[in-house]
Amino acid sequence: MNSMKIRGKYKWELIRDGKVIWTEEQENLIVNAGLDYFLGVGLSDETPDGTHYVGLKDTGTAAAADTLASHASWAELTNYTGDRKAWVEAGVSSQNITNSASPASFTFTSADTIYGSFLCSAASGTSGTLISVGDFSASRAVLTDDVLNCTYSITAADA
Repeated sequence: MNSMKIRGKYKWELIRDGKVIWTEEQENLIVNAGLDYFLGVGLSDETPDGTHYVGLKDTGTAAAADTLASHASWAELTNYTGDRKAWVEAGVSSQNITNSASPASFTFTSADTIYGSFLCSAASGTSGTLISVGDFSASRAVLTDDVLNCTYSITAADA
């Protein structure tokens, strides 16, 4: 008998004045709404949301019951240029999908502290589907004009 496990991983890279300041990789929480989304699109003939987006967290820790409209234990950080960044995936290969060829890139408009990132189906606002949330091992300080590149990969494998 086989079982399946879906695992996600974020990889972040902060660039300041053209130099890499830090990098980090962490597995994430795929929230209940994200798991339902995968099952609905894959097996229940639901329509996929289309483009997916990466956003940033400025406080707190995620919970499995979080949705894009309701995530009381964390808040979204928005002090970067533009809306959430499109997650441009390169297709499925060997039970993996990733945006490693085109990381989501955020340029900060002021100094702040960031805590992680999330993947969802809306460029802004609270409608849409929250899929996953990833936290840094510790909060990270950013400065004006710093660039954070975010790669997200999802793997499906035998558990």
